[in-house]
Amino acid sequence: MGLGETLLAGLLVMVLAVALLSNALVLLCCAYSSKLRTRASGVLLVNLSLGHLLLAALDMPFTLLGVMRGRPPSAPGACQAIGFLDTFLASNAALSVAALSADQWLAVGFPLRYAGRLRPRDAGLLLGCAWGQSLVFSVAALGCSWLGYSSAFASCSLRLPPEPERPRFAAFTATLHAMGFALPLAVLCLTSLRVHRVARSHCQRMDIVTMKALMLLADLHPSVRQRCLIQQKRRRHRATRKIGISIASFLICFAPYVVTRLAELVPFVTVNAHWGILSKCLTYSKAAVDPFTYSLLRRSFRQVLARMARRLLKRTPRPASTHNSSLDLASMVQQVLKRTPHPASTHSSSLDAENDSCLQQTH
Repeated sequence: MGLGETLLAGLLVMVLAVALLSNALVLLCCAYSSKLRTRASGVLLVNLSLGHLLLAALDMPFTLLGVMRGRPPSAPGACQAIGFLDTFLASNAALSVAALSADQWLAVGFPLRYAGRLRPRDAGLLLGCAWGQSLVFSVAALGCSWLGYSSAFASCSLRLPPEPERPRFAAFTATLHAMGFALPLAVLCLTSLRVHRVARSHCQRMDIVTMKALMLLADLHPSVRQRCLIQQKRRRHRATRKIGISIASFLICFAPYVVTRLAELVPFVTVNAHWGILSKCLTYSKAAVDPFTYSLLRRSFRQVLARMARRLLKRTPRPASTHNSSLDLASMVQQVLKRTPHPASTHSSSLDAENDSCLQQTH
């Protein structure tokens, strides 16, 4: 095994370890907190994390062996079964990300009607459609004997058939990536654009309310005023940063592999083995990135992780601080913010929550 294969194997081991640990944490959080798993977004997150965990446990180790040994598994039918799982789970992961972005758009764009628009049962139906589409492509590839060991990617997945079947295989591959990559990417970009517009509108209203409150409180301590202004600037860029990370991770992880697969269909193109394995590793890295992008970095999951850690260590939470002056000042600012008339009454609850979070971070 050369230097290139050693580096790629090390990268794959790191991705495998992070994917197993992070997705297991997401599933533990959802199992521990009934509030997380009873929401529609919780159902989608459980499906995404479970698919990533299966991919890391059942598919990545065989690709790692392929990189190290340069040959497929010796058990009869094992490579076809692994290729079936690889096609099914990769397509299902992309569709689940699209469903999560649509759920986020509904939650942000229609906060008062979100519970009635997308319930856990509706999320289950949406996931059933995603499973059905992924299953159709996987069964079709298995029935046409297009699943096997691909030396260019050192993995059990789709492989080039003999020359007479190339046109059918090319049509199948193009349709697979159109439905499993282009369509989720379009949904992700469209819903993210709408979420960004709503978030920008909310930030503008929040800026107006914050500036009015700061003007009314002339005796406010300068440090509190400065921290609120800093939080106001951070809030403006928070939505853009989160949306950019989700779209960029989707493109970086999936686009190289999809482009390489499509280029492989051209007769005079030969895929370099190192590049093919690297593109496959980037696809696997989506299983390690998604738990942080959609779950573990969110406040609700961090709170559940903190409760789980305290229960494991058998520690009680610290009592509240006794800084009466700062607490009185914070409560006074909150009362002024809540009494300030708001231009859009339908979003008052979400904006008050944003103001409270700003004031809590200052203390």
